[in-house]
Amino acid sequence: MPAAAHVYEIFVKAPPERVWQALIDPEFTRQYFHGTRFESEFGSGAPYRNVLDDGRLAVDGVIEEFDPPHRLVMTWHVLYDAAMAAEPPGRVEWLLRPANDDASVTRVTLRHGDLALSPLTWEHVRLGWVEIIDGLKTLLETGEAMPGVDARADAITDVEGHWHRTQGIAAFNSVWELLEDPIGSPPDVDELLSRAYASAYHWSRASGRGPENAARASWILSRCHVVLGHGDLALHHADRCMAVVLEAGLEDFDRGYAHEARARALALLGRLDDAATELDAARTTTIDDPEDRAIFEGDLAAPPWFDLPVG
Repeated sequence: MPAAAHVYEIFVKAPPERVWQALIDPEFTRQYFHGTRFESEFGSGAPYRNVLDDGRLAVDGVIEEFDPPHRLVMTWHVLYDAAMAAEPPGRVEWLLRPANDDASVTRVTLRHGDLALSPLTWEHVRLGWVEIIDGLKTLLETGEAMPGVDARADAITDVEGHWHRTQGIAAFNSVWELLEDPIGSPPDVDELLSRAYASAYHWSRASGRGPENAARASWILSRCHVVLGHGDLALHHADRCMAVVLEAGLEDFDRGYAHEARARALALLGRLDDAATELDAARTTTIDDPEDRAIFEGDLAAPPWFDLPVG
């Protein structure tokens, strides 16, 4: 999932060779990389470490790709915090590309991935990398280190809940990406359901979650099973969606979609009279926002409706 990674881009007024030197030269790194020296024999397969001035290790790992002055890929294992040290290593990739004809400006892309099982590291580096790359840019363009900043002033306290929320959003959106095309092969089916159930799982543990999130998680599961022709499962999740809506007193958008989900599932099962009743309830649900209403009506008009007349 994209949400298991952080990606940053910045333009630096320096050629790629100069930026590359700043990435690996310990005299450079100590000026912008939280006071740590980057130490390694360098080359693919070589270990590395980031060392504080007092000799303590901050980070260690293995260089996986070493292609100066273009690409540096390495595993990333935090050592400066015991809880993060217990998490699996991530993977950091630096990509340097000339951004103009004379290569006097470098486009720097930083990706820190493989963080799906490391929520504490995911949150800690989220803003930490911003401070580092801005410090790198300042040092190379001015010749002076950037003064210390508090990049984590708005750090999230519920780290795990926020991480689940981000994963839930990414999974939910990725389900729609798959639904844009026909779902045919067994691997396609497995991928669709994996993403839909992952979305529901993460939303059930997300910070700031409300009953509407639970309703929408059940709704997307019902839609996936409708598309796959799984009538009983489609109705099961549609009923769960409606139960949450009724218990929480949700109106507007969520109530309309709960009726729509039940209508599709019932139509798939051949219960056309019941489906027609639910479809009518969906159509007559009050949705105040004109844009939301237009989206909802567009979804009602879209297949599949099986043998239920919707015209």
